[in-house]
Amino acid sequence: MDLWDTLRHNVRKVRSRRQVREIELTRIAPQFLFDFGSPNAYLSHLAIPAIEQRIGVKFEYVPILLGGIFKSTNNRSPAETLAGVKNKREFQQVETERFIKRFKVQPYVWNPHFPVNTLNLMRTAIAAQLEGVFEQYVEAAFHHMWREPKKMDDPEIAAKALASSGLDAQKLFTRAQQPEVKGRLIKNTEEAVARGAFGSPTFFVGNEMFFGKEQLREVEEMVLGT
Repeated sequence: MDLWDTLRHNVRKVRSRRQVREIELTRIAPQFLFDFGSPNAYLSHLAIPAIEQRIGVKFEYVPILLGGIFKSTNNRSPAETLAGVKNKREFQQVETERFIKRFKVQPYVWNPHFPVNTLNLMRTAIAAQLEGVFEQYVEAAFHHMWREPKKMDDPEIAAKALASSGLDAQKLFTRAQQPEVKGRLIKNTEEAVARGAFGSPTFFVGNEMFFGKEQLREVEEMVLGT
């Protein structure tokens, strides 16, 4: 390859990289509407980092209150809706095992205190956003709900758990009681319902909604435009 061939080859490589970068910059960041009380939201959270690597954009995490969504949509938790339905719970377990294998994530550990009232946890998620420790808080809260499960609606237990994860739990809990924080969680939840949400995990790519962890493949495909 002579000098001119080398130059042309390098120019094509630079243009190709620039085009890829331009495509990545124009991709819509998917939104992840979550509540710590959902084990399927936890599994989605574990799967998201690898998806972000593939699509080249970060998910936007949006805290919502699942209880508020259920109340607004007349929905109920799977624990209630699956009760007494032959074969459905067993199939959902198979589906979860497929998800764990496909996305190469660890299974959750069932929280013996379920259902856990997540109102304070979700308010504190908003507080963590305002305090600049949101990602650390999300990791910690999910961990203490579904990896080393605890009764996270007990303020004393939750404070100790979050402190063990390096967070200033009391500062966050205090911030979580401010009207601004409470109002933002209500706003997130109301907007989710207005957009069509009825549970968690819910995902949005622009105005397109996807429900359930199994829909993450479709979320990835839509972001990539495939």
